[in-house]
Amino acid sequence: MSSALELTLLLLASAVLAVVVFRSLNLPPMLGYLLVGVLLGPHGFSMAKDNPATHTLGEFGVVFLMFSIGLEFSLPKLMSMRRIVLGLGLAQVALTAVVVMGCGWLVAWLLPQLTTISWEAAFAMGGALAMSSTAIVSKLLTERLELESPHGRNIMGVLLFQDLAFVPLLILIPALARPGQGLMATLSWALVKAVLVLLVLLVVGQKLMRGWFRIVVKRRSQELFMLNLLLMTVGAAWITELAGLSLALGAFVVGMLISETEFKYHVEEDIKPFRDVLLGLFFITIGMLLDIRVVIGYWWLVLLFVCLIILLKFGLVAAIARLSGMPAGVALRTGLGLAQAGEFGFVLLNQAGALNLLDPLLVQIVLAAMVLSMVAAPFILAKSNAIVMRLSSNEWMLQSLALTQIASRTMQSQQHVVIAGFGRTGQSLAKLLEAEGIAYHALDLDLDRVRDAQAGGANVSYGDAARRESLVAAGIHRAAALVITYAGTASALKILHFANELAPNLPVIVRSYDDTDLDRLRAAGATEVVPEAIESSLMLASHALLQVGVPLRKVVRRVQLTREQRYESLRGFYYGSTDASEDSENTQLRLDSVTLGESAYAVNRTLQSLHLDALGAEVTAVRRGQVRLDIDDATILQAGDIVILRGLSVSLALAEERLLKA
Repeated sequence: MSSALELTLLLLASAVLAVVVFRSLNLPPMLGYLLVGVLLGPHGFSMAKDNPATHTLGEFGVVFLMFSIGLEFSLPKLMSMRRIVLGLGLAQVALTAVVVMGCGWLVAWLLPQLTTISWEAAFAMGGALAMSSTAIVSKLLTERLELESPHGRNIMGVLLFQDLAFVPLLILIPALARPGQGLMATLSWALVKAVLVLLVLLVVGQKLMRGWFRIVVKRRSQELFMLNLLLMTVGAAWITELAGLSLALGAFVVGMLISETEFKYHVEEDIKPFRDVLLGLFFITIGMLLDIRVVIGYWWLVLLFVCLIILLKFGLVAAIARLSGMPAGVALRTGLGLAQAGEFGFVLLNQAGALNLLDPLLVQIVLAAMVLSMVAAPFILAKSNAIVMRLSSNEWMLQSLALTQIASRTMQSQQHVVIAGFGRTGQSLAKLLEAEGIAYHALDLDLDRVRDAQAGGANVSYGDAARRESLVAAGIHRAAALVITYAGTASALKILHFANELAPNLPVIVRSYDDTDLDRLRAAGATEVVPEAIESSLMLASHALLQVGVPLRKVVRRVQLTREQRYESLRGFYYGSTDASEDSENTQLRLDSVTLGESAYAVNRTLQSLHLDALGAEVTAVRRGQVRLDIDDATILQAGDIVILRGLSVSLALAEERLLKA
């Protein structure tokens, strides 16, 4: 490129296009950044130079990623997950490094013409391959609502240890590259410097952090707050680099210190744009390292390495988890979630290559295999349930037992409400239903929450509402309604698909953050979508109108009209003596229930033959005993049926007369 401006524009345009395409395919944007680097880099179309300045900016992406990880790290969290983090996590990283070292020597022995691998190089490669992708896996688990599942906790605990292990590995690999200087002396000096720097940052920084942040916050300047945050992050990275350590270590420590303050969430939101943009640039620089011609020339070896990486990490993690006493299904799912390579592995591999620990050809092959393993990660997780079912003979029995437990709790329920998600919203809904004497059964994937709620008497089971079997076990065929209480469009669409398949006439109410996905959810079968943002704005508007002197009756009418326009299917209400007003009688839709006696005109007649719509009345439901019928024009009414009508008061009166006239 002829200028820095043209290079910047090219990278921005390519990154935007790649992210749009990959998000449309429900793939991680990180893979799009890698593709941009491969295509535009020196081994592709050579449109972007692989220079030190670009690498420095890319390295800042890792700095801000480690800062974000530090924000999530705290001693209480570590203590609560210590068995997983320090047990499963340590075993996974150590065993992966050891096994990869053994495999490296084996490859060097079998293919001496390809490469020679020293134990230092094998250790560096083992450390790189021990990493898994925090960015990809955490996003996929969140979308699949599996973060709080047993295997989700295992995966996040191991990822947390990998993130922590990344820092000492960054120190060890350069030390291993200088064996002539005395390995033990180098490691000892690196350890001393690390301890001194950490003491300075943790002791001095801990005392200054909270007080200094309060001084900055009192200035009430977002610009100053942001500048201060960047200064502290980059400043701490500079201190650790000055001591011969990694930039990422200082950023991690500062993030950990801020996580103990009340400014954690504010900082987390402010730093996210810098982190994501710079991390994207980092992945572009990694893509620039990949020589596509080498990949094509050694495609069979690349595919072999991909299979080895996935199978090796899957097998090791699953075996360790199983030996630690976890059920087979949980162990297998944990292994599948951690089977891919990770972004920190790129850093370690690049570092090993720059220090001439690894042959450039081997670096290219391993780099390509790591990228492909990350591409495969979303597909592996999507098929994880089917894979576990095939590999574990006990999993069918365990899942059948769980479904049987759900079914046993709902077996006697008729016309109950199935609640998907038992968080704060689901629990509030359950309390209202209980107050009205309406049965419900909730499904939730947070095992601790389910246990506590069951102990408190709540009718909730551990189960995934996005699975057909769970909905059947919860009695969706006998239910009066299904309510999705968490605002997750992807999961809601999956639940709607199964709900429409199993009970096409079942009313389904879906919660959402706003009305962005309202049309998609309705098209997928949602009876009604309740956007939180709109409901909160209506409440705010109500209080504001009351405070400025608008009469209560007018405020209620205005809010009701807005809701009627937004929630068309909820229009109308059962009319009572306390609802009378001078203008509601003839202008507002009402609901009315008409019980058909033995001599009623509508008995043994179809709804179509009654022509109630010509009178301006709509039949919204017909109840026969305790059952709500699935109605259409051909439905034949019987004595004892309760017909629910909706319309204006005049129309309802005419419709009732037609239904009952002798």
